[in-house]
Amino acid sequence: MGLIERIGRVIRANLNSLIGQTEDPERILEQAVDDMQHDLIQMRQAVAQAIASQKRTERQASQAESTAQEWYNRAQLALQKGEENLAREALTRRQTHQQTAQALQGQLGQQREIVTKLKKDMKTLESKISEAKTKKDLYIARARSAQASEKINEMLGNLNTGGTLSAFERMEDRVHELEARSEAIAELSSGDELEKKFNALESGSNIDTELASMKANLGGTTASAQLPSAQAGSGGNAEIEAELEKLRSDLDKS
Repeated sequence: MGLIERIGRVIRANLNSLIGQTEDPERILEQAVDDMQHDLIQMRQAVAQAIASQKRTERQASQAESTAQEWYNRAQLALQKGEENLAREALTRRQTHQQTAQALQGQLGQQREIVTKLKKDMKTLESKISEAKTKKDLYIARARSAQASEKINEMLGNLNTGGTLSAFERMEDRVHELEARSEAIAELSSGDELEKKFNALESGSNIDTELASMKANLGGTTASAQLPSAQAGSGGNAEIEAELEKLRSDLDKS
């Protein structure tokens, strides 16, 4: 059926070809689903008309069979009354209605096949529409994602990434330089502290040595100083004794 084939082509439509067209893919998919919905409405109307025609044919066939039976009953009645010619005419009418009923039954069989096929096609179309709606949402989401990716790629292409990356590289080099200087200062500061500690130890040792030397020298100097004082005292007494001796000598001479 041409309608079902067209629906199949819509379902199998390639998203990439839709995106490549100048028209909006979302609008194309929405229009495709709308067309399928319109086709479904027409098919439902066709099914309803076919069912109505089938019902009408069934009533006509039933009426023809009922009329044929009535003429058969009349033929029996006429024959019972001895009206053979009248009975013959009744059977002729019965035969006509039987032929009509048979023709209607044949037509009814065809109509039933048509209704069955239309109902099957309608179910297929409903299933295709449901599938199309699901795929439509998926394709629209993919189309929007592709369009967003395209815009992002265009934005990235327009950015001066070389200059931006170069600025970051310069900043990174500057940070590394500052970190190296900080580490060097920390090492120098640590070295000065260690040097001060050793200088303090060495200075303390020198002071202690010098202090001990001074103590030793001070002890020797005190002893030497005391000894000349005693000698000086002895020398002073000798002079006094000499002067006393001279005075005595002068007195004796007097």
